[in-house]
Amino acid sequence: MTKFNRRRFLEGTASVAAAGTLGTGAAVFAPAVHAQASPFKPEKGAKLRVLRWSRFVQGDIDQFMKNVQAYTAKTGVEVRVDNENWEDVRPKAAVAANTGAGPDIILSTNDDANLYPDKLLDVTDLAEYLGKKYGGWYKSVEAYVRPDGKKWIALGLGTAGSMMVYRQSMLKAAGFDAFPKDTDGFLKMCQALHAKGTPVGYALGHATGDGLWCNWLMWAFGGKLVDQNNKVVISSPETLKALEYGKQLYATFIPGTLSWLDPSNNKAFLDGQISATNNGISIYVAAKNSPDPKLKEIAQDINHATFPVGPAGVPTESHLFFNQMVMKYTKYPQAAKDFLRFMMEAEQFDPWIQACGGYVSQPLAYYEKNPIWTSDPKNTPYRDSTKNMRPTGYAGKLGYASAGAGADFIVVDMVAEAISGSKTPQEAMDRAQKRAERYYKV
Repeated sequence: MTKFNRRRFLEGTASVAAAGTLGTGAAVFAPAVHAQASPFKPEKGAKLRVLRWSRFVQGDIDQFMKNVQAYTAKTGVEVRVDNENWEDVRPKAAVAANTGAGPDIILSTNDDANLYPDKLLDVTDLAEYLGKKYGGWYKSVEAYVRPDGKKWIALGLGTAGSMMVYRQSMLKAAGFDAFPKDTDGFLKMCQALHAKGTPVGYALGHATGDGLWCNWLMWAFGGKLVDQNNKVVISSPETLKALEYGKQLYATFIPGTLSWLDPSNNKAFLDGQISATNNGISIYVAAKNSPDPKLKEIAQDINHATFPVGPAGVPTESHLFFNQMVMKYTKYPQAAKDFLRFMMEAEQFDPWIQACGGYVSQPLAYYEKNPIWTSDPKNTPYRDSTKNMRPTGYAGKLGYASAGAGADFIVVDMVAEAISGSKTPQEAMDRAQKRAERYYKV
């Protein structure tokens, strides 16, 4: 069964664009990789249940379900898909892992797979099949779902790129012809926008996706949660500089960001309350495909940019990663692998990426050539999100500790406390240090 009653606010459809641009289908991209027999044979009488996060663009779920129906038609395997809010998938996945009952396949976020790797089916054979066929997996994907460098505990699905979303007219009115590329220029721009009565806004609540800008802030100044040996080092001079900078940045924010969750900045942006934020491409897609003339006009004014580079001297992108986990308790492991294989093959994955309208950046290098990334130049900044991102547990090795620390919003809470003034930067860092050390026990 499917559920279409979640997160109506950001409904938009990219399916019309997909049909117009993709033409006769994905076969135009890779005739050489098609028509190969599946190495996985579904068990007799197999039935699958899939739990996934609810869509942010309507084209995603529309094409996803078309692909599901195509799989059932081809194999006879019945597939039920349940869509849930982002915040609901993680606890439901944890319950399923701990009780040994529930969905066969779960599509979740970030390094959730590392919370219970022993509860997940080994999908190394499937990952190697797809990697060899489609140009290889990005290293960032392997960091999340192949933490020991050998065994694949899940598959990557892609990334919802967190890019700067801004109103071009408001930047120009504040004296900026282009989005700044460094943190000094970014702060000056935010101050100028605030002075013009068009403030910026970035989520400081427990927002699974949009709160990831806090990682960028810390990393941009050379701070990090842990070092390469998984020693907690978040309380550092580098993090302190990031938080002092953040205090200046926070002064330019619209009120209320401390309680913002993932939908909050979308609403504020499309309501004209803010001039810039960080988000996936869903704001643009929703406005572009809306029947409301005012939103269509806003879409023409929207543009995207990568996050500014800070004193660290290199891009420090943090994006929302999507994984695909097969639970070890499934009665139909071969069917589950075959279903994921089918969904990741070019015939299905290319149209799905296209229908997502740029919301999901591919995990396999081959799909960089999908026309969604060049059909609209405003989409292009999102293309390399998966390839360029740092994992949330940077610079350490991912595992139980990184997954737990991420799920506990330690970095987001530290930034929120420090830049809002509820704690001094040193107090916020020290609290984050102690909280993180509970996960990264020596």
